[in-house]
This record gives sequence, structure tokens and C-alpha cells, in this order.
Amino acid sequence: MDILACPYCKDASFPLKLIVIEEKRYPNRSLPRTASIPLCELYCGFKKSFIKDLKDKPPCDECIKIEVATGVLYCSRCGRWFPIIDEIPRMLPDDYRKEGEDLEFLRKYSHLLPDEIKLKGKPFNLGRASTK
Repeated sequence: MDILACPYCKDASFPLKLIVIEEKRYPNRSLPRTASIPLCELYCGFKKSFIKDLKDKPPCDECIKIEVATGVLYCSRCGRWFPIIDEIPRMLPDDYRKEGEDLEFLRKYSHLLPDEIKLKGKPFNLGRASTK
């Protein structure tokens, strides 16, 4: 979350909103001995806060053990959403996205997604077939 920004809005959309559908935990992961804390420079996705605003030391040792397996990254500025599938954010430009796959993802997880994504999100949503 510390380095991801909307490919359309760039830094103006930072940080993107993260909606977690499924997490995977890796309890044996640990920070490298040479790691400096915090690992993130600007934004702590674990605490959903800018590093400069954290009152306590960031929980990097816990954060590194968690991966978002399925979820959505959402840009509140332009309304675009990007699925996270198999721990990989799919942040493709609109022209490279597959409408059928995106709509299938939205249908599968519609009960877990806010209306701003499932009914109004770009480039595709369940409110209408295409909003390009």
C-alpha cells in the first residue's frame, strides 16, 4: 500500500482504499535482521495511517506475516477499482482489462463490496455493463 497509486490519477489518489476479501497468514515469516523499521516510507496499510501520524512504532513484524489473497484497490478520486487475485494486484489500464472477468469478480464478491465499486466503479460495474 505504501507504493501503490492509481495509474490514472497518480499521486493525487494516494493512498488507494483497500478492501480485503480474503487474507493469507504466513506465521513463519520474519523481518530480516537488517530491516529498518518502518518498512514503509509513507503509508502503513496495516494501520491504515500515514507513517508520520502513527503514535506508536509500526507493527511491521506482524504486517509482514499477512498477504491479501483476494481484495480490491479503489481510487476514490476517479472511481476505478482494481482486483487483487491470488495475492497480485491487477492494476491494468482500462483497455487491457477484460469486462467479462471483471464482472464475474464483482458478481462473486458483490455481497462484500460497497455500492461505489459494484454499482458505479470504473471501468466496469454491475450497475451497467460498461462505463468506459
